[in-house]
Amino acid sequence: MDPRRALPSVERVLAQLAGLPHALLADAARDAVDAARSGLTVDAVTPPTEADVVADAQDRVAAARARLLQPLVNATGVLLHTNLGRAPIGAEALAAVAAVARGASNLELRLSTGARGSRHEHAGALLARAVGAEAGLVVNNNAAAVLLTLGALARDHEVVVSRGELVEIGGGFRVPDIMAESRCALVEVGTTNRTRRADYETAITDRTAALLKVHASNYRMVGFTEAAPIADLTPLGLPVIVDAGSGLLDETTPWLPERPPWLRDEPGIRQAIDAGAAVVTFSGDKLLGGPQAGIIVGRAELLDRIARHPLARAMRADKMTLAALQQVALIYLSGDATTIPLWQLATTPIADLRRRARHIAETVASATVIATEAVAGGGSLPGLTIPSIGVAITPANGNAKQAMARLREHGVIARTDADRIVCDLRSVDPADDRIVANGLTAITSD
Repeated sequence: MDPRRALPSVERVLAQLAGLPHALLADAARDAVDAARSGLTVDAVTPPTEADVVADAQDRVAAARARLLQPLVNATGVLLHTNLGRAPIGAEALAAVAAVARGASNLELRLSTGARGSRHEHAGALLARAVGAEAGLVVNNNAAAVLLTLGALARDHEVVVSRGELVEIGGGFRVPDIMAESRCALVEVGTTNRTRRADYETAITDRTAALLKVHASNYRMVGFTEAAPIADLTPLGLPVIVDAGSGLLDETTPWLPERPPWLRDEPGIRQAIDAGAAVVTFSGDKLLGGPQAGIIVGRAELLDRIARHPLARAMRADKMTLAALQQVALIYLSGDATTIPLWQLATTPIADLRRRARHIAETVASATVIATEAVAGGGSLPGLTIPSIGVAITPANGNAKQAMARLREHGVIARTDADRIVCDLRSVDPADDRIVANGLTAITSD
């Protein structure tokens, strides 16, 4: 008899699966049965049993569940890990999102008059206030903010940029490509390492619409370097557009008890506005500590032109992003941003991290407490580290890759150091220490 006839039906396998909607379970069952059938021949001696097929289907269900968006514990020591969603959102911002998302809101309604309003009157206006700008608006990310700004202000005209600022960041975002999509002509000036005000001035023609400054947020140039500051360019009479990238609102960090030394020379949005920048764009989910968004602040007449651009509607932020950003802006305006998770994590004292690490190590066999170095991540503060503390273990079987996979099954993402697994607590919410301990316990007992 053909052994394929002995295989269980899809319905029989499906009846033994759970954990996903019926349609997805049916896919797993069907694929498992098909795989068993395709691997058989008429003269097969040991065809797969029903248990084998069900086990394969269950593995497929587990793999499908692992592909779903889900919460994890970031124990990598990278505070703004792009693969892990960058900045964590605080309880206050999440509550604001829930309140607005559960029903109707005044997203585009002026309560004072009952007339139609603008979604830029909430978070965008508050963020502008926080940096001393006249106006602000929010789009879906900073790449969109740069594209929209250049398209609205410089389409079919020239934009002058230093060669040393023609950067590429993660995901293939290249300044020249964004400029091309904005339909403006790139005019390169200076050299890779040195660009002066005179270089910009010489390049200006009657076709020049703006001067663009791009913060090199994901690399650092040292040595024989020079860059023209914003204040030197504003007297040239053209709008200076600044892509600030990382989104540090004020380089003096007045919302913290003291400025963290690891910020070093990271520029602030307020300082760019004070120096005369006409428009500044930056990210919401980096050093601002909010949700993914692109924020544009600057002169009111220019922001009005940007808001009227046809692409502005396609790039606009949704009500949940705006609700979260509004709350984040209010926190900064209160003068105390220590409730924003990014700053909580980044400024936790070493003594507190060591105490937590010792507590975890006491519950995990062979775990040790080690000094580590965390980083901001997310294309921010290249080459700069933050002192930290971690918990390290050496897998009993010596297979760090296998141990990392097991740790991921427990919802913990760590890093490896030679043959050790390191969980850096600088990027871990204290409420998740137990999850870290449980994950490490699981892989040490394998």
